[in-house]
Amino acid sequence: MEARALHETTFVVLDLETTGGSPHAGAVITEIGAVKVRGGVVIGEFKSFVNPLSPIPLFITELTGIDNEMVRLAPIIDEIFPTFLEFVGSPAESVLVAHNAPFDIGFLQAASRELEYPWPKYRVIDTVRLARSVLTREEVTDCKLSTLAVFFNTQVTPTHRALDDAQTTVEVLHALIERLTGFGVQTFGELEKFSRKKIKREPRLI
Repeated sequence: MEARALHETTFVVLDLETTGGSPHAGAVITEIGAVKVRGGVVIGEFKSFVNPLSPIPLFITELTGIDNEMVRLAPIIDEIFPTFLEFVGSPAESVLVAHNAPFDIGFLQAASRELEYPWPKYRVIDTVRLARSVLTREEVTDCKLSTLAVFFNTQVTPTHRALDDAQTTVEVLHALIERLTGFGVQTFGELEKFSRKKIKREPRLI
């Protein structure tokens, strides 16, 4: 995969909504959204609520708009997880992308362990890390998805809903990849190597 050109690489850009900030604290997934893209073209989308089998905290409902009634008849994670992995495809085929990837991937891996389902060894790209490496503080004061959406003038606006935020992240990813051509990044291997670079953002000038 290292030598695969970026326009030939299949990216599955995903976002999750959850009942809290960490699976280690008992939080679980309530919504999954994902967009499969290759060469700048959307080739598939995935969207599903997930019944958490526990009440959704009020502050989460206020943040996302997702309430208990919306997920009451949704599939539980046991039912939707294999379907989601089937959508993603094999690790040899697809690369996972998320904004603040440790959060989303952490929840997916926790679900995998809970279900005793083997977690495929996906390669992962974090658009937060990419943005911090590519953009200066003069351009953006932070690398929140909402900030990058405004900076890159994305057509979709992040809403703390899974598919909306995944679609926004797709646009951000493409904009960052376009920036990376100036760094000589043309293959997935070069992208992965660049994304692992130590981040050194210069302080913003007043």
